[in-house]
Amino acid sequence: MIGCCGVAPGLNEAISTATSGPHGGNMDYRGIRTGVTLSFPVFRPGALFFLGDCHACQGDGEIVGTGIETSFEVAFRVEIDKGRTIGWPRGEDATDIFTLGNARPLDQALQHATTEMLDWLSRDYRMDAMAASHFLGQTVRYDIANVFNPAYSVACRIAKADLERVDAG
Repeated sequence: MIGCCGVAPGLNEAISTATSGPHGGNMDYRGIRTGVTLSFPVFRPGALFFLGDCHACQGDGEIVGTGIETSFEVAFRVEIDKGRTIGWPRGEDATDIFTLGNARPLDQALQHATTEMLDWLSRDYRMDAMAASHFLGQTVRYDIANVFNPAYSVACRIAKADLERVDAG
């Protein structure tokens, strides 16, 4: 898994990559692995994408402050989607879509991830606020990604199979 990835933060901030936020950062989410597509909001011209902090293994939450850190060779592709505006990191793998919220306290990180998922469901899956809220209430799964670093990270996950059932009517 890749523990740390993102883009330059907004507001001309100069912060450590160990601090996570809307720009990404050291989120240490086990779901950021081979085959995942990630999206980040862009705050600076060129985005200034970064990645590192690769782990061979790590439990949820990175509760001891580290995983099994190792060197990796990582192949990735970067694309800019000028037609989309997002507020927090998003991801997709073969089975799920997910959003990542980063903040302290933990409930604020969960709220950021949930709000971003509601926005995604509204914009891309044509659910109004009520439908998206009820859908989340029945299908959402949360992963606690990181509770060690300055900001905690929470992933809000929705199974693609559940989304397909909605589209099927």
